[in-house]
Amino acid sequence: MMAVSACAAPAPPTIVFRAASVPIYSAAAFQPPQIAGRWNQVAGYQATARGKCAAGGLEFRPAPGGLAVDGVLCLNGVERPVSGLATPNGPGRLAMEGQEDWWILWVDSGYRTLAIGTPSGRFGFVLDRGAAAGDRLAAAREIFDFNGYVAGALRAF
Repeated sequence: MMAVSACAAPAPPTIVFRAASVPIYSAAAFQPPQIAGRWNQVAGYQATARGKCAAGGLEFRPAPGGLAVDGVLCLNGVERPVSGLATPNGPGRLAMEGQEDWWILWVDSGYRTLAIGTPSGRFGFVLDRGAAAGDRLAAAREIFDFNGYVAGALRAF
């Protein structure tokens, strides 16, 4: 058994895009029912400029206890299916079934653009109901910067 363990490849390092020493804030005025519908991923954090996947998208639907979420995201260049229940568990925070909580860092007043991250900083992404206007994408970038995310690693699709 020892020989098998010794031959196992080491686990890849966890990439973190946020400085843990910087406080992180969620959008206290966020109203979960307002995000029902289809969203396109317009940006995401990636360690390199060349990602291995295209922009994803999510569908949010009202469900008992929260929002049903289905779709695919490109997170650090890797396509990740997302499916499950998002349950509000604090102001601007969603408990995601099977993964760490999503914090809504910012949403514009018309609920057209969402900036979503995590306290761990393992991922962050921007969703939009269409193609994000330049000013809203710039605002999302500033919010990520304010919350300790690495400047320059947010890549638009």
